[in-house]
Parts: sequence; C-alpha cells; structure tokens
Amino acid sequence: MQHSRQFPALRAVCAALGACAFAVAGAGAAPAAPQPEVYVALGDSFSAGSGIAPSAPASGIPGDCTRSALNYPKLVAQALRPSEFRDVTCGAAVSADLAGRQFGLSGLAAPQYDALTPDTTLVTLGMGGNDIGLVQLGVSCINPLPEPNGVSCAATQTAGGRDRVGEQIERFAPTYGVMIEEIRRRSPAATIVLVGYPIGIRDGGCPETQPAWAADATYLQGKINQLNDVMRREAVEHGAGYVDLEPSTQGHDVCAEPGRSWMVGALPTSADAIVPLHPNAAGHRNTAKQVLAALDR
Repeated sequence: MQHSRQFPALRAVCAALGACAFAVAGAGAAPAAPQPEVYVALGDSFSAGSGIAPSAPASGIPGDCTRSALNYPKLVAQALRPSEFRDVTCGAAVSADLAGRQFGLSGLAAPQYDALTPDTTLVTLGMGGNDIGLVQLGVSCINPLPEPNGVSCAATQTAGGRDRVGEQIERFAPTYGVMIEEIRRRSPAATIVLVGYPIGIRDGGCPETQPAWAADATYLQGKINQLNDVMRREAVEHGAGYVDLEPSTQGHDVCAEPGRSWMVGALPTSADAIVPLHPNAAGHRNTAKQVLAALDR
C-alpha cells in the first residue's frame, strides 16, 4: 500500500494562507520526502474552477476546458513551486475523460492521463460528480414555487423504496480504485491525493434564498456526502490520500450570507463566479489550504 508522503516546510505556507483543516485517508507515518518536483492536477469543473474569473491564459492548444487562473491546483502549485506543473482539469469531465479525449471550450482536450509521467511526484484528483449526475440532480431539486406546487427530487429519486442516485454512487465507487491504480501505474513515484467535494447546501436548505424544498436540500447534500464517503473508502483501500472538505466548508454553503458563501447558488450569489452549484474563488482558496495541510502532515 502506498501512503501519502509528507512534505516538510509547508507548515509555514499553511500559516501564511490561514488555518488548515484536513483529513487524509490512508496516511501513515512515512518519512519526510522532498518538495514535489512534478505536480499534475486531474479533475472536473470543481477542480478546474470553471466560471471563476479570470480564466487561465490560453495555452495555444485546443481544449482549454474553462480553467480558472484561481483554481485550487494553481494555488497549490504557487505554494509548492514544483519544477513542473501540469493542470489538465476540465469542466464537465467524467472518469472516461481521463483516458479519452474530451471537448473543451476551444476544441478537443487530450486525455488527462496523458499528463502523467514516470517522474510525476504529486497528483491531485477531484472527480466523480459528473459520473453520477450531481449537477443534474441539483438542477432537478430546484423548486421556485412553495410546497406542494412542484415535484420533489427526493421523492422522485426514492420512489418505490429505492434510492436511485445512491445506487448509482455505489456502482461508481470501484472506479475510484481503478483511477488510483492507473495513476500509480503511469506515475509509480507519485503521491496520489483524492480531493472530496465541499458542502453545497445545509440540511433543510434555505427556501427563503435558494429555491429548494427542505427535504430536497437534505437529499441533495446527502448524496454529496455519500459520494465523498465512497471516495474516502476507495482511497483507503488503494493507499491514496483523501482531502475531506466537509469540516472546513460547514457554514459556507449556498445558504450562507454574502461574503461567507463559498458556493454559487442556483440564484447566483458570487460576483466572481458564474457557474451555479459550483465553488467560487473563496471556495478554491479553502480547498488549496486543505490540500496543503494534508501534504504537510
């Protein structure tokens, strides 16, 4: 089993960025290792920072994938200062896009796995939400009218005594293990860190500011929690690290007051981000803190 390596001299970085809360699955008492030299960031729009201004400068190749210049991989790279940094995160990415070509904003993007090389020393991966239809579920939970004038996403997804989204998450769970092992095959020296999803909406929601019924808000967040749980589980089983964003994002969901919310609501709440149901720039700063804290332990 591979354990998450530890990176000295990052405690000062975390102190400069702010308090660092973290949770790493499978982390053992490995000896200190040098600062990473080659960092590769894989993931979907939650990692790419899609819709957060400013966009990353064009690379001159097709498939820029709506990456933000302020996404958490870039913030982590700024702190670690690796000799080489490859951010191949891509909006709308699913697990199949790791090995296959994906449509980016300006054309076909190369498979994300192509960025991995034997000399890669750190890989972060944030993915899975699009595979299980997380954003689509969020959209289906939007109800602009008060109960009972509308359709409950929770009732629809659990009709007949089955939790359809929950079942889909459990079917997807082993894919995390497949991803970890393929990253390890391509980059055997790399520390692999899976990055979970933040809290999107609190239990019971906030119907006065966001158009979701209480039961639906609770169901939606429950599925985010379940996806994080299986991600953590697979990380442990396959010897990878896991960054738990749930503790640090408590109270910073779409229901938080302006200035404290780290998520863009169904009704936009962030001046610097335009993609609903995604983290804003403050959310990415927090994620960077948690990744750096995990690497420091």
